[in-house]
Order: sequence, then structure tokens, then C-alpha cells
Amino acid sequence: MARIALDPPRTLVYRLVEWYSRRTYGRVLDPIRAMGHHPGVLKDGGRFEQRVGKWKELDPGLKHLAEMVSAVRIGCSWCVDFGHWLADEDGLPMEKIQYVPEWREHRELFDDLELRVMEYAEAMTETEPTVTDAMTEELLRRLGRPAFIELTAMVAVENYRSRINAALGLTGQGFSDRCAVPLRTASAGDGHAT
Repeated sequence: MARIALDPPRTLVYRLVEWYSRRTYGRVLDPIRAMGHHPGVLKDGGRFEQRVGKWKELDPGLKHLAEMVSAVRIGCSWCVDFGHWLADEDGLPMEKIQYVPEWREHRELFDDLELRVMEYAEAMTETEPTVTDAMTEELLRRLGRPAFIELTAMVAVENYRSRINAALGLTGQGFSDRCAVPLRTASAGDGHAT
């Protein structure tokens, strides 16, 4: 259950963002409903997300894997739910995406670069980042500087999103139910919420 009421004041900013969310996603996203209590955060957060959406140096599939790994590591079930739906909407291979919460146990499904990106995203997401020089050097070599910087920024953005949503107690809105492959849950006791 959300830790803040999801019925914000119906300011002009909120009504505009609510309309956009319904048009784009078929419903009002719970993070929007939560942020609606602070129109400045809602408006500026929306502008930020629009700008982030224009970053195109990193392969979209790699970007999505990095975001999903970060969301899983933080334990943001809302982000994982929405991430499955976004992957499906973007035509990403759901036979891979469904295993992101347990990617280490299903390494054979991912290529070497995907594994390195997920490892980096996970290391960056740790409370004290565990990124190594070797990780950085290999990804710089394989991706190039602009895509590597975008990868790093996207993991940080997903940390921002996931930590807010998890702290506010936001859970899935049923987006993964609309996917070609349903959302899998992580094994009990593996330390990763989904």
C-alpha cells in the first residue's frame, strides 16, 4: 500500500500530466499521482524524463536491461512491473526480460555485453557502489565513451526513480499483466524483490 495518498490536489499541472499519462499509458501512473502533491517536483520531473528520453547513444535493449537490474536490486516492484510492459511495448525479447530478476541464474540467455551491462548496473546500484576499473574499461572499449556515459547516467536515473517509488510504497499497477510473457517473481530468499 502506498505510503502517501494517491489523490493529489487537482492543480492545472496535475491535470495536464494526468491527461498525458492516460493518453500515453492508458492510465495515470502511481508515481505521477504521488508527485502530484508537489506540482514543482511533478513538473520538473516530467521535463527531466522528457530530456532523458532523448538520449540515444546507448542501445535501447542494453539501456532497458540496466534499468531493470537497478529496479530489481533496489526492490521497486512498481518499476519492475512497468519495465516489463515497456519492454513488451518496445518489442524487446520478453524471453530475456522475464529473467532479469534472476539474471545470474540464467546467464546463458544473455550475450557477453548484456551480462557486463547488468553487472555494471548492479555494482553501481549498491549502496556503496562496487564498480571496478576493469568493468569500466571493458564497457568503454565495447560501447564507446558517449554510450558508456549514457549507461552510467541511466543507472543513476533508475536509482532515483526506484528509490522514490520504493520509499513511497508504490507497487505494480498490473502493467506486466498486459505483456506477452507474464512477470516472473524472484525465488524466495534470493534477496531481490520483484
